[in-house]
Order: sequence, then C-alpha cells, then structure tokens
Amino acid sequence: DGRDSSVSVQQFIEQISYVSKAKMIDHIGGVEEGAYEIYNCVEKIIKQDILGCEATELEGKDLGNKEESTAPEEVVFGDVLWDAHDEQEQMEAFQQASSSTCELGFEKYFERLNDLVAAPAPIPPLLVSGGPGSGKSLLLSKWIQLQQKHSPNALILYHFVGRPMSTSSESALIIKRLTLKLMQHSWLVSPLTLDPAKLLEEFPRWLEKLSARHQGSIIIIIDSIDQIQQAEKHMKWLIDPLPVNVRVIVSVNVETCPQAWRLWPTLHLDPLNSKDVKSLISAECNSANIKLTKEQEKKLERHCRSATTCNALYVTLLGKTIACVGNTGNVDETLQQCFQCQDTVSLYRLVLRSIQGSLQSDKEKGLLREILCVIGVSHNGVSESELMELYPELSSAVLASLVHSLHKMCLLTYGCGLLKFQHLQAWDMVKLEYMEEGENVISAYRQKLVEYFTMQLSRDRVTWRSADELPWLFQQQGDKQKLHKCLLNLFVSQNLYKRGHFAELLSYWQLVGKDKSSMAAEYFDSLKEYEKSCEGEESMICLADLYETLGRFLKDLGLLSQAVAPLQRSLEIRETALDPDHPRVAQSLHQLAGVYVQWKKFGNAEQLYKQALEISENAYGAEHPRVARELDALATLYQKQNKYEQAEQLRKKSFKIRQKSARRKGSLCGFALLRQRALQLEELTLGKDTPDNARTLNELGVLYYLQNNLETAELFLKRSLEMRERVLGPDHPDCAQSLNNLAALCNEKKHYEKAEELYEKALDIRRRALAPDHPSLAYTVKHLAVLYKRMGKLDKAVPLYELAVEIRQKSFGPKHPSVATALVNLAVLYCQMKKQVEALPLYERALKIYEDSFGHIHPRVGETLKNLAVLSYEGGDFEKAAELYKRAMEIKEAETLLIGGKATSRHSSSGDTFSLKSALSPNIFLEHGQR
Repeated sequence: DGRDSSVSVQQFIEQISYVSKAKMIDHIGGVEEGAYEIYNCVEKIIKQDILGCEATELEGKDLGNKEESTAPEEVVFGDVLWDAHDEQEQMEAFQQASSSTCELGFEKYFERLNDLVAAPAPIPPLLVSGGPGSGKSLLLSKWIQLQQKHSPNALILYHFVGRPMSTSSESALIIKRLTLKLMQHSWLVSPLTLDPAKLLEEFPRWLEKLSARHQGSIIIIIDSIDQIQQAEKHMKWLIDPLPVNVRVIVSVNVETCPQAWRLWPTLHLDPLNSKDVKSLISAECNSANIKLTKEQEKKLERHCRSATTCNALYVTLLGKTIACVGNTGNVDETLQQCFQCQDTVSLYRLVLRSIQGSLQSDKEKGLLREILCVIGVSHNGVSESELMELYPELSSAVLASLVHSLHKMCLLTYGCGLLKFQHLQAWDMVKLEYMEEGENVISAYRQKLVEYFTMQLSRDRVTWRSADELPWLFQQQGDKQKLHKCLLNLFVSQNLYKRGHFAELLSYWQLVGKDKSSMAAEYFDSLKEYEKSCEGEESMICLADLYETLGRFLKDLGLLSQAVAPLQRSLEIRETALDPDHPRVAQSLHQLAGVYVQWKKFGNAEQLYKQALEISENAYGAEHPRVARELDALATLYQKQNKYEQAEQLRKKSFKIRQKSARRKGSLCGFALLRQRALQLEELTLGKDTPDNARTLNELGVLYYLQNNLETAELFLKRSLEMRERVLGPDHPDCAQSLNNLAALCNEKKHYEKAEELYEKALDIRRRALAPDHPSLAYTVKHLAVLYKRMGKLDKAVPLYELAVEIRQKSFGPKHPSVATALVNLAVLYCQMKKQVEALPLYERALKIYEDSFGHIHPRVGETLKNLAVLSYEGGDFEKAAELYKRAMEIKEAETLLIGGKATSRHSSSGDTFSLKSALSPNIFLEHGQR
C-alpha cells in the first residue's frame, strides 16, 4: 500500500540483502500488477537459473501468440499434445511416495529388485504385491532414488496411478506419457498417433525401437497398475516378450491382481515385524516429544501382530494418533480407543472423529463433512479456492485449520494444487461415515459440483478444471443430454483435446451414442453458429483457433475429408484478421498440409509446407525450432515420395537447428547434466586413475557430443579410454564402451575408416567378454553393420546382419516379431546385392512369423507381402506378384476401413522395406532408407 518506509520493512529488506539466493521484488502499485510482476520474476528464475536458458531467449519479440509458451510440446514432439498438469501430478506423486524417512527394513526387497535388473533377458515383469497400505509405493519410490543415484546410465520411467477413474488411471494417457518420455530421452522427433487403440497397439514397437537407441537399461515402473481401468485389456504389452535391455516392475494389491499376472515372479511385502513397528511409532512420538512407558510399548507390540494391524499405513496412522494426544492428553485412553480398531479404515474413522471433536461448533463439523464428501465425488480433487466458492460461509482461517489437520493425519494431500485423498482407505472411511445412504448422497454432492462448474461455463470461464470435471460428472450421473450439450461447448472440447485427453473426449461421445461422422458434423455446425456472434479481431483469432482444433481432431480421427473445411476456414480467418505472413498462418498451413499428406495429395502438401517454412523463417529466423519442425515435415513428405536425397538434406538441417536450440535453451537432457558434471572437472583433472573417474569422463564426452561440441567430446572420450586401459586392461567391456562412443563420434565427423576400425575393436572385445544376446553387443553389431552398408562394404555387412538375427533369436525366441524385423533387414541387404534368391526365404519366414504373431490382416503382414510381390515380379512370376500385391492391398484397405480412413505410414518399425511405386506402374525400385 505504499507504506514501505516502516522500520520493520526496512530491517526485513536489509536481512534479505545478505542472503545470496534471495530475490527481492520492489513494487508499489496495484495488487494485480504486483502479482504479475512476481509471476514474471519466478518464471525468469525457473528458466534462467534452473533450466539455464539465455536471457535473450526470454525477451524475444511478441508475435501475437500468447499460447506459444504454454505449448512447448509442439516444439519437442511435432504435433503431439501433452498436459503439463499430468506431468506435474506424477512428479508430486513420486515426491509424496518417497517423503517418508522410515524405510521399514526394505534392504532385503532392494536386493531382489536389483537382481531383477541384473538378470539375463528375456524376463517377465516383476510383480510387487501386498495389501492396501503395505508400503508398495514407498518401496518403489525409495528404490527409484537409489537407482538414479547408483546407475546413472539406466533410464527409469515411472507412473504412479492414483484413485480409480482419476486421470492418472487412464491407460491411453499412461502409455502416451511413457512413449513421450522414451522419445525425449532418445532425442527422437517422430509423429505419434493419438488414437487410443492404436497407441496401445503401437507401444511395444516404440519400446523396441527406442530401447535399441539407449545404451543402458530401461526400467519401467507402474505403481498400483491394478487401479487402471480394464488393466488386463489395456496393458496387453506386458505379456509380450520385452526387449533385452528393458525391465518392468508393477505393483498390485493382492486382492485385485488380474489372474493372468499371478504367474509372474512376485515380490510380496510382508507385514512389519515388531522392530519396524516400534521404530515407526517411536519416530512419530519423538516428533511430538512424547515418551511411551515400557508398559505402553508392550501393549502396542501385542496389538500390532495381525496382518491388518502391522500394516505400514495402519502403524503410521497409529503413531500419528498417539503423537496428536501430546503431553497434555491421556495416552492410555487413546491407546485403548486405538486397540478397538482392527484395520486401517476403522482407525481412519477414529482419527476423523478425533478431528471432529476438536472443532468448536456444529457449523465447522458440517463444513468438514461437506469438504470431504465433495472432494471424494470429484474426478481429480477440488482446490481450496473452489471450496470457498462452493461454501461461502467457509472462512479461509477455518479451511486452513481443517486442511492442516486432515493433511497431518494422512487423510488429504495436494496434487497440482488440488486437495484429494491420500489413500483409498481414507475415502472408504468417508463413505462409511457420511454416505451410508449410498448413491443418493453421492449424486447430491456431484450435483453441487455440476452446478458450480456449470456456473463457471455460463460466465465464459472455461478452465482446465471445468473441462476436467463437468463432462466426467455428467458421465457419472448418466445424464447424456447434458453431457452432449457440454461437449458442444467448443471451448470445453478444445481444452480437453489440446491437453491430449483424446481418449477421454472420444469416450464421452461414445456414451452420447454418436459416431465419428455425426460428431464431426455437429461440431462444425456449432462452430458456424458461434461464428455469427464473433465480432472484432480478438474474437476472430479465437474462432480461428477453434476451427484449427476441430480440424486437427478430425484428422486424428481419420476423417480427412471433413478435416479440410475447418482447417481451411482457420487459415482464411488468420490471413484476414492477422496478416498473411503471421506465424499463426504458418501453423494453419502446416496443419492443412498434414491432412493432404495422409490423403496422399503430396503436391498440395508440398506447396503448403514450403509456404509455412518461408513464413516461419521470416518470423522467427532461420535457426528456430519452428523452422526445424517445417523442415522435418517436408523431409517426411519427400521420403514418402522416395526423394531420399532431398529428405536427408532437410533432416540434417533440422537436426543442426535442434542441437543449437538445445544448447541455447539448456535442454534438460544435456545442459542440466552437463552443469552437474562440470563441477567435478577440477576434481577429475587432479584426481587419480579410477574406474569411477573414467566413467565420469566418458559421460562428459557423451554430453559434449550431444551438444555438438565434437572436439571437446573427443578429448574426454580419449581420456576415458586411456584411463580405462590403464586401470582395467585393454580387453575390459568398459573399454569397448569408450571405443564404441569414439567410433560414433568419428562417424558423425564422416571419418568412416577410423570409425570402422574403432567399432571393430569394440565388437571384438564385446564378443569375447559378453553373452551372445547382450544388448551392448547387439548395439555395436547394428552400428557397424549400418556403417559397412554406408561405405558400400555389403559383403562385410552380411555376417553382421546375420548375427543380429541370431542375437534376436536368442533373446526372444525364433518366432518373435523382432526376429522377423531382423530377417527383413537382411533380406533388403541381399536385394541391394542383387541376391534375390537368398532374400526370398527370409521374407517368407518373416511373413510366417508376422502372420502367427499378429494375424493375417496386420500392416506388417501387408508390407512383407508387398516386398514378396516385388521379388516375384523381378523373377518374372507376374501372376504370383499380382496375387501377393492384391493381398497386400486388401490388408491396406481393411486397415483404412478399420481406423476410419486414417492410413498408416509404411515407414513402420518393421525394418527396412521396399515397395511398388503404384499398382499400375511397371517401374520397380527399392527403398534403402534405414527404418
């Protein structure tokens, strides 16, 4: 309020000035301006101090697109849409799970988990089982922390599933998140389907493809996997053989574990022993300065002997209940009450009644009930501000006090700023305590939320919260009419789609009983109606965004002909309302071109992509990630047209831009690790020769390589190799790793002869030191084979491609699809050498494996039939070629019908392929591109 000259304020400012990390914002003026200034300051701290972005990056010119900063995923992952809230929720879930300082004798379990990672492939997922509240999440989160510390080369992907029916339990979102994480760590930019069914089907291929790019192991951990809706159906990939360097750990409750998974190796969490029970209760009591008598300790020990009373959550809750009594209360009386509770739910009920007893009035007790019930019936939780709007009589002081008590006693927790139940048993207790009448009470509370979020919509306030809650609430109430009306609110659907909740949006439409085409028609009609009320530049820009979202949604559904009209309208509006050279126009051109690519109208697509590229270069400069995106799109288009040389040039140009961008912006993958390692440089320079120092030098070399600083990378990699040879001996597998990395660097510098020599040395060491199916051996074999192929040394490449087949057979068995992929790669090599006779049986064997694995109408079967058709044609057997090609086309047509006209790219993960240029053309040629 301008009164900053008081003595206390001046003293406070002086104190702050001595704290080096403190940031002070000096502001006199309105509250909103002050809040905005603070927000900007915090954003700069995050970007500059934490992510290492350059200051100039933060002060770029405003191009009129206020949403650019909220959609970084378009820069990193092409057109993949992702929700920052979903990612934040996972980070918070992990932090919450690992927050306990008591490890409850987990060491024996850690050893078992470590054995799983070290065990030779193939190995099925490991099942971590136990009753509710037995400590599964705590065990996994603590083990993840240990792995991150001791195994820096392991890539650990985790997902903590929350309450059933919450966003965190949606299978399509989980699989998409895991795929994006894999892509992020492998620096891969590639189109990813949004169709839920295809996403689940393609995940094993992504896992196989991306695991091959990662030198270390990949560990996937899914906590509470049995809470996923239809887990057995949507997590089918778990029962397939996993890639050799991939390990999967999932946790389940004993009672709800799917029957088919019970055969997997299982790590069962035993109830706590008396020592762990005592230490857990003592820790809670010590925090409150309470000392238990020997007699009280004996009573507790006798009580905590059954499976339900020596459960980790039960004992934690018991300790907190005793601690809450304090030195002033009667501990013996509290213990007597606790001993009446034989399970966690009944103990939670005692805790709740204790909190109720501490409240001063019936009004506060009523508010406590309202808060817990309304949180319980919501989709993902409720925020404090929403609670205060729902209940105007609720003061901030009372709310703060209630939330503090409920949080302290493990009833509630925070996730993305929303209050939700910390454990399922807490919600079970609330239902027993307050909702004995069942569905009628639940329905009444849901109706209260419906009215609240409907009121938000009537004020044109469509936030991520109303889009998350309102359609879901209508779905739970079974009110199809209101759900239908809600979905036709274009801003609600746009919000869900733009945040990647594609599967959720589709499920709502399916409940309403509309097929894809009628849904598209209704959206378009609603938009045309909305357009009549749009006046002024701002509302027209908003309208263009809605048209673009609809077009992209329809494109993702495979409704290509219906997608063109809204995308064309979006383009027209932007050209008129903004400027023909505005970056948003480039965005419209890019999206429209994407439809034409899927439609096989390559000429139209090329023209649009080139226009988008020109606008982006003029608006952002030639080295911006948006320019890289347009170059990638054009390269993909040229590859589809078999213009490989042009495609390769554009990809190289795009890759250089992305590397520079990563260096400039402080990519999390590169710079954060680089900064961390740079602190060790002086120690390394002065330190002794040790395997650890050699490993760190190798990692530094890799990081500099990722930043395209090849000279510095070479220096560190050579030092690492020399140190390893001195300490470990020249035939140690670690030396092979350094040789392999130096070979990759020489390959990048186009020093192919030197790269060949280094790869051959690495291969020789790994062949002698490692198992025949080891992933590191497979990695060197693959890269040396590709190098031989590039150098035209096809005769040398053949035995390595044959070895790749052998390795996959040993890893997965002779009938696994990845073996078929290796067979196809070898067959393509033979075709390049004009050895069609040798290629034929390989294709036939691959076809048999694909048919047995996927059925007779799978896209991989179609691709292999097409390749066999080419061989038959070249061999003069035109009748057989026509028959095979006809079968291939039937599969293609069936696939197109199945997914609503959305044809898949033939550049799948099924290995190197080649195809007919068209059904009518006699010109046969090969695609030699490495898939």
